[in-house]
Amino acid sequence: MTKPIGSDHLVPLYVYDEDERKQLIEEAEKLPSVEVSSAAAANAVMLGGGYFTPLKGYMNLADALGCAENMRMSDGSFFPVPILNLVDSVAELEGAERIALRDPNVVGNPVLAIQQVDAIEYVNDEQMVLMTEKVYRTTDSVHPGVAAFNGHGRYAVSGPIQVLNFSYFETEFPDTFRTAVEIREEIEQRGWKRVVAFQTRNPMHLAHEELCHMAMQRLDCDGLVIHMLLGKLKPGDIPADVRDNAIRTMVDLYFPENSAIVTGYGFDMLYAGPREAVLHAYFRQNMGASHFIIGRDHAGVGDYYGAFDAQTIFDEEVPDDALEIEIFRADHTAWSKKLNRVVMMNEAPDHSKEDFVLLSGTRVREMLSEGIAPPEEFSRPEVAKILIDYYQSLE
Repeated sequence: MTKPIGSDHLVPLYVYDEDERKQLIEEAEKLPSVEVSSAAAANAVMLGGGYFTPLKGYMNLADALGCAENMRMSDGSFFPVPILNLVDSVAELEGAERIALRDPNVVGNPVLAIQQVDAIEYVNDEQMVLMTEKVYRTTDSVHPGVAAFNGHGRYAVSGPIQVLNFSYFETEFPDTFRTAVEIREEIEQRGWKRVVAFQTRNPMHLAHEELCHMAMQRLDCDGLVIHMLLGKLKPGDIPADVRDNAIRTMVDLYFPENSAIVTGYGFDMLYAGPREAVLHAYFRQNMGASHFIIGRDHAGVGDYYGAFDAQTIFDEEVPDDALEIEIFRADHTAWSKKLNRVVMMNEAPDHSKEDFVLLSGTRVREMLSEGIAPPEEFSRPEVAKILIDYYQSLE
């Protein structure tokens, strides 16, 4: 199993000791508090679960700018994106040494974490533009990640945190949400040595399923961790509970026993393409994966990134000593009418576009909404049934 980044062991910031956590919850009610952004809340959940090891909390401005510029914090430590707590107003936080961070995604805004305030710094226009351009490769406000990042506020509150709960993720997704600590433990219990991780924010169709089988076979892996994003998505994306049901059904029916586990993590999608791919690899190493699948337009949106930018960034920008996890570079996969099976399109040079079963996302959504299952060369019928039920429930 791969070792955590920058540490001999995971550094989860969740307070596991029940007595200490109760004391901190009581303390939090007396502290100045701020309702954080959904992104900052998701950062707290990831820090709590050990995914962002060895970070101890939210970055200061110098570290955030360094991560944006060259993926290095001030002390030289590697991290691919800024991890910030940006707020609109700090009037009630002035002079506070410790503050309570309230959850924007749970009714009543309960305390999610306690933060030690090391610094409160104003992020100016030039600094926001630099971070936006470096992380998202665009400043276009239509880009959902850019819009979210620039809408959080301009005051960066930095300092270590103590996480008191995992927001709505462990209550709404009790069978799926797992911390990096828990996934490492399960990998060890299953006796897996070589593990490949698959990232998804969508249901998995036949091509995704076969891509995972290909990766496992070619990498000689013992197991697969299907690791789905459970946090905030852009409008129109399929909700996490529907994806969860569809993916679990696929794994139960079409994967050998003890070959795959379905898990999820509490984070909001950045849609940052190449940089987000590096972040995805970062926390997959921390959860114990030895390999990570990156396909076409990984974590992308619209036409902001080239098809393989999320792969080439590992050659061109990620420092050689930064990551131990290895990348499995995938092309688009589809059913070959010639070969009667799913193939990577770049491995079928004698094929034309007409030799593949290809459906656009728009066409698939139209079919599902009309109660029509895509062909079995595209989607498992059991998965299609779940998605048809979802789309028809929207009418």
